[in-house]
Amino acid sequence: MKSERYTRGWEKLKKIDGHAGERVIEALKDIAPDLADYIIEFPFGDVYSRGILSLKEREIATVAALAALGNAQPQLKVHIHGALNVGGTRQEIVEIMIQMAVYAGFPAALNGIFAAKEVFAERDTQGRTD
Repeated sequence: MKSERYTRGWEKLKKIDGHAGERVIEALKDIAPDLADYIIEFPFGDVYSRGILSLKEREIATVAALAALGNAQPQLKVHIHGALNVGGTRQEIVEIMIQMAVYAGFPAALNGIFAAKEVFAERDTQGRTD
């Protein structure tokens, strides 16, 4: 029986990341099932489930942080999808990357914009016009 945190987190994960989040969790089940549970319970069950910031605001912050890191392209793509899934726009994603040029440098901004370009193209092929 899974905890209330897990259940709450699983619902948030599905709402934000949809099938992409589910695939990440599924990929961890055979090697690190505890890590999969921690991901669901803490970030999504606890932090994303707090009030104050909307899911869109949380995803904007997450996209900015991952872009600034510059070494988390797979996670950045998942969260660009997530931001779009919860009401963010493509224009906002591009603007986040421009902002990152100021605070994280042009390489991080370029990596972020190319990740966004891949996400937008993927969504276009799926007929998703955010």
